[in-house]
Amino acid sequence: MASEEKGIGKGLVIGFFAGTLVGAIIALLFAPKSGEEMRENIKTKSQDLIEDADEYMSNAKMKTERLINDVKTKSKLLVSEAEKKTDALMSEADKTLNKVKDKVENYIKVGKNNLEKESMHLKSAIKSGLADYKSERKFDKK
Repeated sequence: MASEEKGIGKGLVIGFFAGTLVGAIIALLFAPKSGEEMRENIKTKSQDLIEDADEYMSNAKMKTERLINDVKTKSKLLVSEAEKKTDALMSEADKTLNKVKDKVENYIKVGKNNLEKESMHLKSAIKSGLADYKSERKFDKK
């Protein structure tokens, strides 16, 4: 849509300049003037058209440069914001990872301690059972 509007605007400007040129030439040709006056008028009109075209090009160049600078500024801002958000997300991810890591380490320690306690209870129970078995055997042999 924007490119169509630019194309239409460009066509209108070119048409305006072409129409002005044609109108000026026709006016000069039909005006009752001497050859020298006619040449002077043609020279003046052509210089005016050249100046108008130069002004148009200068304005277009200035607007284009302004647009380019605006785009550069906005893209730098977007990149900066994206970097800040990325850094914040990475920081949050690190915090979450450290919390999970701490919890897992804590669960491992608790599990290891519980296993060691149960292992000691089991060893104690086995030793006690073995001692009872030996004492029963001695008692049965007598």
